[in-house]
Amino acid sequence: MILIFFVFFLIALLLLFYKAYKNTQKVVLNKVNLSTADTHSSHEPLLNILQISDMHLENISISPDQLYNKLANEKIDLIALTGDFLDRKKTIPKLIPYLEMLNRLNAAYGIYVVFGNHDYILKQKEFGLLKDLLQKHGCKTLQNENDSIIIKGKRVNIIGVDDFHTKRSNLKMSFMHLKEGYNLVLTHDPNIVLNMKDFHYEYLLSGHFHGGQIHWPKPYHLAKLGRTMMKMNMIKGLQYYHEKPFYISEGLGQTSLNIRIGSRPEITLHQLPLNKIEKKEALAAG
Repeated sequence: MILIFFVFFLIALLLLFYKAYKNTQKVVLNKVNLSTADTHSSHEPLLNILQISDMHLENISISPDQLYNKLANEKIDLIALTGDFLDRKKTIPKLIPYLEMLNRLNAAYGIYVVFGNHDYILKQKEFGLLKDLLQKHGCKTLQNENDSIIIKGKRVNIIGVDDFHTKRSNLKMSFMHLKEGYNLVLTHDPNIVLNMKDFHYEYLLSGHFHGGQIHWPKPYHLAKLGRTMMKMNMIKGLQYYHEKPFYISEGLGQTSLNIRIGSRPEITLHQLPLNKIEKKEALAAG
């Protein structure tokens, strides 16, 4: 009797792991439109951003071709890659076909990159190889830096805040010398939001949490990544803190085990209206 129970338990466990693995292949394309009926008009400048986060190329079940087929017919002005590409030197070449695919999407304002905690597991020389590879494929890397683009006369400041989890974030440096415009923040770890009360931004893109990855009965993956945000139920998707909107991507790949329970791999298209640019100083008060 005990043997029969054990066999059934083992079969159920194997089926659960198989289903959890198959979940890693079911990528979701989510769309976020921050325009409202009150603010949007046909003449309003819009910025269409593709966000891809947490590729974790050691554990990814989505091929470059599958991604391209999902995105080829979408309008994409800018691509934001919000960290955690890989953590092993031997995986770096695996990134190349994904970057080639992203370049095929022909985003008018290019590809912007910030790094995550797993990228910084690489030794300094190996990290340099990763950064060089990204730049050779047309990516603009931002480590506590900013850049700007002009869309129909509207300035968009793209602010890359380095990884908060590994204590590399420097907000003052990231927001330094900004001109008035729409402040879009790219960062990996959304926990930085809790420290940004005095830094003005219109929208922030992040990842890091994987939506819990194993989100049953609770978001297991967040146990060491964001206890405060977990208690605030800020785990994935569009969130607000101090009335400022930010987005936490569930990510494309996985860490540790290549399984997902209660979450899915995600790519996100964000449509941002640029008509309401508040006239506030971007630097911290004082």
